[in-house]
Amino acid sequence: MIIQKFSVNNHPIQTVLSWVLSNEIAVPEIQRPFVWDAIQVRDLIDSLYRGYPIGYLITWQNPNVKLKDGSTSKGKKILIDGQQRVTALMAALLGREVLDKDYRKRRIIIAFNPIEQRFEVSNPAIQKDKQWIPDISMVFSPEFKTLEKLKEYCANNQDAKEDDILNAFDSLKSIQNIPIGLIELNSELDINEVTEIFIRINSSGVVLSQADFAMSKIAVDEKHSGNNLRKAIDYFCHLAVTPEFYSQIKESDTEFVNTEYFSKMTWLKDDRDDLYDPSYTDMLRTSFTYKFKRGKLEDLVALLSGRDFETRQYKEEIVETSFLTLKEGIMNFMNENNFKKFTMIIRSAGFIDSSMIRSQTALDFAYALYLLLKEKGINQSVVESYVRKWFVLSVLTSRYSSSPESAFDYDIKRIDSDPINYMDNVLRAELSDNYFEFALPQQMDTSIGSSPTFNVFLAAQVKMNDKGFLSKDITVKDLISIKGDVHHIYPRNYLRKLGYNRGMYNQIANYVMAQSEINISIGDNEPKKYFAELKEQCNGGKLKYGGITDFEMLKENLKMNCIPIELLDTEMRYEDFLNERRKLMSNKIREYFKTL
Repeated sequence: MIIQKFSVNNHPIQTVLSWVLSNEIAVPEIQRPFVWDAIQVRDLIDSLYRGYPIGYLITWQNPNVKLKDGSTSKGKKILIDGQQRVTALMAALLGREVLDKDYRKRRIIIAFNPIEQRFEVSNPAIQKDKQWIPDISMVFSPEFKTLEKLKEYCANNQDAKEDDILNAFDSLKSIQNIPIGLIELNSELDINEVTEIFIRINSSGVVLSQADFAMSKIAVDEKHSGNNLRKAIDYFCHLAVTPEFYSQIKESDTEFVNTEYFSKMTWLKDDRDDLYDPSYTDMLRTSFTYKFKRGKLEDLVALLSGRDFETRQYKEEIVETSFLTLKEGIMNFMNENNFKKFTMIIRSAGFIDSSMIRSQTALDFAYALYLLLKEKGINQSVVESYVRKWFVLSVLTSRYSSSPESAFDYDIKRIDSDPINYMDNVLRAELSDNYFEFALPQQMDTSIGSSPTFNVFLAAQVKMNDKGFLSKDITVKDLISIKGDVHHIYPRNYLRKLGYNRGMYNQIANYVMAQSEINISIGDNEPKKYFAELKEQCNGGKLKYGGITDFEMLKENLKMNCIPIELLDTEMRYEDFLNERRKLMSNKIREYFKTL
């Protein structure tokens, strides 16, 4: 027998909006930026006016929660699809302000021309034009008198036919009576089922993440100050990217400014470090993993709903505990000392630029690990070493790239139970001598310039203070900081002429960081030619490639850049060069890892 897990009903737009206003339907995105532009709002109103469908709204019933006194509290419906449409209707029909991308409140005013039966975004010219109703929200106001406005309009527009204008007014007002489909999902559905339903019936192709559901749960629970917690997460992430947003918060959200959350994030107003700019997903995932010792955000949604995993009941005390625990995790995440020490640890591993970090999940787990180990009272220098090593392990092995939540869940539980032994065992098993001798060189057989392996190699060069290719004084760290050139040791055009394709000439084992002028000087010269000229340069010849004039210094530069010394005396086949350099690069990463 098929059990129906949802109900579908049609309700007038006016009724749906009244439910939103009375919080019977909670709109979790109401405090987040409205992403539609004014033209999209106009088109939505125009579609309704012409009788076109605008799609279903989807709500998810919060479970009924058992209170401490034994009574039951009925859960709200959370609007999980249709937030932009509902916000647009409230803005256009009810005259409500929306938050723009800069979190500034503004009106989106839609104008209506009854003669042409046309809608436009209101502007100064339209507001002066007597043919236009400059703001349709006045038509939906209880104070609007249709006959009075009709006479006024026709007096100002002598060619207007009174019956036509009256029909246009009535048609506009009837928008609020148009039925809109409401799909109500059962509270017993888990996140995966809700997500599947959402994907199947949402034609826009937007996929809601489990973090989206968690943020929705947080935002609508005002009883446990979820609305402020939600703002804290949003504002912190926005401030991390745009520090000048600080003054905007102070001006526009005085209520939030008086919360303890705001004082925890004020340091961001002077912070210009972009090494770790977390999204709300990163912030939630990290805080939840560290504080709850779980990795699956669907568990967070269940806990915030009050779910008892053993009895499968929903209890108020679980809701309270979960919100308090999450709040503590978020506060520790935002803590200036924690955040800056963590980014310092990542920098100390050689990852000095955000371009070197392609795995945000590896960064998230590393921060969760730092917070957990610190909370356990482990010596700070020990914490730093393990965070560096675990981060590099995560990047090299793509540990959190596939099914990250399951991997988070698996690791955090074991680290919490026996941190040092578990991490030591994983590090020895995953990054053994066999890995560095065989697996890692094979990983380097790639032409993807953003390869995590190449980024770890660059981090190793930064950590070891290596000089750039053929540079006398400029370091790899300098070159990464000023966005220096990634140079092909065997020049690209030279290899093209020999018949090599992109996948071969762009091998990461053919890359080095080099000064632009050195890169330009080498041009398309084959290695045999410019390496011979380098030897001459070290024997008193003309300076052509950088400032190295000492042969021993040249050999040392090639060694730190993992370039076979044989190139100085013999011509290496390109494939042989790649194989040899991969081994040298792997050995360097092994030595680097030992220093972490």
